[in-house]
Amino acid sequence: MPDQFSRTRLLIGGSGVEALKKARVAVFGVGGVGGYAVEALARCGVGALDLIDNDVVSLTNLNRQIYALHSTMGRFKTDVARERVLDINPACEVRTYRVFFTPETADEFDFAAYDCVIDAIDTVTGKIELVMRAQAAGAPIISSMGAGNKMDPSAFEAADIYKTSVCPLARVMRRELKARGVKSLRVVYSKEPPVTPLKIGEDAPERIASRRSIPGSVAFVPSAAGLIIAGEAVKAILAAKQED
Repeated sequence: MPDQFSRTRLLIGGSGVEALKKARVAVFGVGGVGGYAVEALARCGVGALDLIDNDVVSLTNLNRQIYALHSTMGRFKTDVARERVLDINPACEVRTYRVFFTPETADEFDFAAYDCVIDAIDTVTGKIELVMRAQAAGAPIISSMGAGNKMDPSAFEAADIYKTSVCPLARVMRRELKARGVKSLRVVYSKEPPVTPLKIGEDAPERIASRRSIPGSVAFVPSAAGLIIAGEAVKAILAAKQED
């Protein structure tokens, strides 16, 4: 008899669906990229999700984040995400953490409990700490590189961090991870050169913004990155199942 994962089962088989059902995935950052990763993982039937983010939905999130609606503004993104996941798959175990992940808050998480970790946060120090903690615990991790100031969703791809190019964030991560002896990291990144954002204002609406400006973003770019990351997570879980 058909169930909500019947179409998924046609591609990965019953054992694959069961492996996803038994998996626990941690998603650090549930904004533009992470939110769509959570959406896909829930629809794939991942049985347990840990959602980590301390931010609330704001007006400027409406243009690109799946949890951002006028009805959810001011609410914690993790709370909105949990409700949506359970509406998709009531059997999913969802744990939420209103935490801004940093090296100082890293001890709050047991990385050995995760079958996969998704890094969709913005700070370099946080991203490096996630990589070091996950790899030390033996948990596969997929890390999102820069999705801001991009316009081409088709330019995103999955690769090892040391095979990336163009992306400024990936360049910084390569340097920092190499210095720490990290041999490999699966990332999703874009070779599209970043678009320089405009400074919009009454005095000079076309003036180019400074390097420290808030990055621009559109609906179809971070969503594409998030869906690719979710696919990489599913592949990592299924690959681990085959090795058992």
